Amino acid sequence: MTHHIARQVHDKFKIFSGDLAADGTIGKLADEVAAFANKSKIAAKSIGVAYLDASRQLVITLGYRDDGDAYPIKLHCIRLGKVDVKGKNFTALEEKMSKASAKHDNIICHELYVTGENDFTVVVMTHLAK
Repeated sequence: MTHHIARQVHDKFKIFSGDLAADGTIGKLADEVAAFANKSKIAAKSIGVAYLDASRQLVITLGYRDDGDAYPIKLHCIRLGKVDVKGKNFTALEEKMSKASAKHDNIICHELYVTGENDFTVVVMTHLAK
């Protein structure tokens, strides 16, 4: 088991940035991240997504390894809508995330971001390896 988790460890990162799409999703950045991973022949391990409210910009980080088997990936962006998280009760958000992720196979990791309008969006990274 230790060997498998060691393959998840990574220390290389690529940063992408761009405008929030009109529909509130990461838009074309999803394709840019996937294209980099596929062209560079890397093993994607993690993503991070930061939303900069003042400029309506997204910053996406891709964590990866370049010393092993490469595989294609895809990012999927699912708007969850407004979720009341007052009182630290995240049950509704957890349920929405689970429902959204159930529509995708082979999820490697996920990231959650929220816009200034308190709209939650989840981004999941899936592998397309056969």
